[in-house]
Amino acid sequence: MRVVAVIPARGGSKGLPGKNIRPLGGVPLVSRTVDAALHAASIERVFVSSDDAEILKVARTAGAHAIGRPAEISGATASSESALLHALEHLKTDPAGLPDILVFLQCTSPFTTSADIDLVVDTLLEKEADSAFSAVEDHGFIWQEDPAGFAEGITHDHTKPRQRRQDMTPRYRENGAIYAMRVDPFLAEQTRFCGRTVLVPMTAPTIEIDTQEDWDMAEAFEASRKPGKPSKVPAQGQIKAVVTDFDGVHTDDRVLVSQDGQEAVMCSRRDGMGIERLRDRGVRLLILSKEANPVVKTRAAKLKMPVQNHVDDKLPALDAWRAEHGLDWNEIAYIGNDINDVACMTACGLSFAPADAHADALAVADIVLEASGGKGALREMSDCLIARHLIA
Repeated sequence: MRVVAVIPARGGSKGLPGKNIRPLGGVPLVSRTVDAALHAASIERVFVSSDDAEILKVARTAGAHAIGRPAEISGATASSESALLHALEHLKTDPAGLPDILVFLQCTSPFTTSADIDLVVDTLLEKEADSAFSAVEDHGFIWQEDPAGFAEGITHDHTKPRQRRQDMTPRYRENGAIYAMRVDPFLAEQTRFCGRTVLVPMTAPTIEIDTQEDWDMAEAFEASRKPGKPSKVPAQGQIKAVVTDFDGVHTDDRVLVSQDGQEAVMCSRRDGMGIERLRDRGVRLLILSKEANPVVKTRAAKLKMPVQNHVDDKLPALDAWRAEHGLDWNEIAYIGNDINDVACMTACGLSFAPADAHADALAVADIVLEASGGKGALREMSDCLIARHLIA
């Protein structure tokens, strides 16, 4: 079952010009959506359809394939379906051919997660539906004016006592973030709600960005996700070095001990590619670890990373390394997972923590990754630095 994602992102926007590449939390809207799609287990490939060269450039940098969209289906009145149909025509010439399922994502919903995308696709498959969409439960009392200009209830009978929320029949509205369609019925009906349609309730924020007011709400929510800590937004090209802890970052924080006392750890091959991508871009690298076991140096050699291990107090060691290489603190990104990383994470210009890090590390991290230690956290960090153009 082949599933691809298409993100239509045209260049024109009267409500908020340039919104699709406007950075929210330091990341362009289109890049946020590409990143969520790339990390969804169900998605094989991600495409961005646009008439705007700059949007396509940003999309490629984020890891998506670009589809140039003709002007005749790029105006304000053009439907999203027209962009999706054009993308499928493009995919007919692809060696892999047409996918089985098309996932339509909108970058104006900036808080869509990989898990949300997978849930919509999984629900479509489990219920053997032809199409599915993300929705939120809505208990609002909707009104309209009758022909005489008086108010009348639509979702409720206003002539009877007001229902309690818990007694109301559940109702849902689209949140505009995720749609999934089997390709054959979509091509036949040319609507995202083709065939048998199921809704997939979501609990994620439902902010859709169309106006400056929407943008202001999105920024406020983004800032609120790390209460009490101002968000660092490094300038593009600012990061020149990446320093990593070892246990709980390169590994899943477990150790395998044989009967003769030999230790082994579990690492992710995906992380190796992430480190390689940084090294190829000239980023200075360092593993800084308290662990004394030789396995640290063995893994560092495999990754071609310098290493300082058996370090009890990391901040002075990092400060000396920083001075030796002529780096400012704001030019260093640090990823750590435990209490002894907190001082370094606070001092550096940008800090990351794996999803399963200690609470103290999570509290000070500028970016909390979706991946856990030893399970792709370093690759996700690498992709993030590259997608956001933060590497010098």
